[in-house]
Amino acid sequence: MPAAIDYFYSTRSIYAYFGAQRIIDLARRSGRRLNHLPIDLSRVIPASGSQPFDQRSAGHLAYYFGREIERWSEYLGIPALVDPRHHYGDRALPSGFVIAAQQQGADADQLHLAILAALWRDDRDVGDPQVLCDIARETGLDPQPLRDAALGQAAQAEFLRNTDAAIARGVFGSPTYFVDGEMLYGQDRLMMVERALERPFRRSATAAT
Repeated sequence: MPAAIDYFYSTRSIYAYFGAQRIIDLARRSGRRLNHLPIDLSRVIPASGSQPFDQRSAGHLAYYFGREIERWSEYLGIPALVDPRHHYGDRALPSGFVIAAQQQGADADQLHLAILAALWRDDRDVGDPQVLCDIARETGLDPQPLRDAALGQAAQAEFLRNTDAAIARGVFGSPTYFVDGEMLYGQDRLMMVERALERPFRRSATAAT
């Protein structure tokens, strides 16, 4: 059986939202499972040597989290708000819902997409447990087992392990995909993810693993 696609992302990432449906589709077309690895981006970014978001210049933020959102939304035909009221907030609970879904054999693919869309398209508060239960129900899932497990020891320990693994593997942003060990960062690399799923890229002797 082919290896899963390791999929590191923040449940509050606009660029994970832009790529979410496409990575689901690519995984299913290639016969691969998506291994959902929600992470705490507030730890991953400084560990990679990058500036935390609150230390970046106004111009940088206006470009990458303003104009770029507008352009990608138009280009992909995916509705998105530039700065939803609920952009910032807790990552542990929405990540725990996705992790619990995966642990319980529920449809984590559609749940993660629904959570990202709820935030970036509809400006819903994905840090609110009732909102997350509503999203799960709308996705066709029983929300109660997810709510019961989301902040439990097993789900939150996995959230911590995911974040530690992302740091150890050199992840520096969301979303990041690993196909047979090849790291591909950003939804704008999904055409390379597709190519890597079809056939591996050549590696030089000095290429990073």
